[in-house]
Amino acid sequence: MGKIIAIANQKGGVGKTTTAVNLSAAVGAKGKRVLLVDSDPQGNTTGGLGVDKRAMQASVYNLLLGKPAAEIIARTQFEGLDLIPSGMELAGAELELANLDRRESRLKTELSAVRQNYDYIFIDCPPSLGLITLNALTAADTLLVPIQCEYFALEGLSQLMTTVRQIKRLYNPQLEIEGVLLTMFDGRLNLTQQVVREVKKFFPKQVFGAAIPRSVRLSEAPSFGLPILYYDRGSKGAASYNDLAGELIKKQRVTH
Repeated sequence: MGKIIAIANQKGGVGKTTTAVNLSAAVGAKGKRVLLVDSDPQGNTTGGLGVDKRAMQASVYNLLLGKPAAEIIARTQFEGLDLIPSGMELAGAELELANLDRRESRLKTELSAVRQNYDYIFIDCPPSLGLITLNALTAADTLLVPIQCEYFALEGLSQLMTTVRQIKRLYNPQLEIEGVLLTMFDGRLNLTQQVVREVKKFFPKQVFGAAIPRSVRLSEAPSFGLPILYYDRGSKGAASYNDLAGELIKKQRVTH
């Protein structure tokens, strides 16, 4: 049965989508069956995999309103990787969801029907703590938190952790932190070292060994609709996401 991992941080620009696209592709390339759910109304994950959002017949919006996942899942051109795309209509979903029964567990219900077909299901969350993120965290087994090595890195993190505690209490007692991923990492900078120390103080045992460097190639890849592994396999960014994928899979083996 697939492990469901939500990739979330309500702060924007931390590398959530970059991580969703590249980690999913790297895990798929290691022979695992992966489903990536783009639950961000901006749909950057969908675009980052070269899928035309306008051409999609159905999206995560339809999923949240009860359409079966099996009818929405799109094959991608990348090894082992399927996608539930996002579209602009998702922007209005928060309002529609507000009036529905079990509004926080609709994603969980729909994903449970396809869960056995995958080793991993990753959910890219929007940069807010609204109903869509609530659905993702209710559906997830674990939460992966990307944190950029910048001055305001830990800002908003305590708010996210408060939300996680509330979700554990009210909807999903099993939810755990999968790990914290340092992004935009530059080991030569004092500020980076300082942020790393603070993050490790905040999450003593949960920081991934792999860190994602600042990288022009990583920034370029989405405009070609390719994960970094397929855009520039020899780049530092590809190596980092490959390391992260290995770390994630190994950890799963240890805990099972």
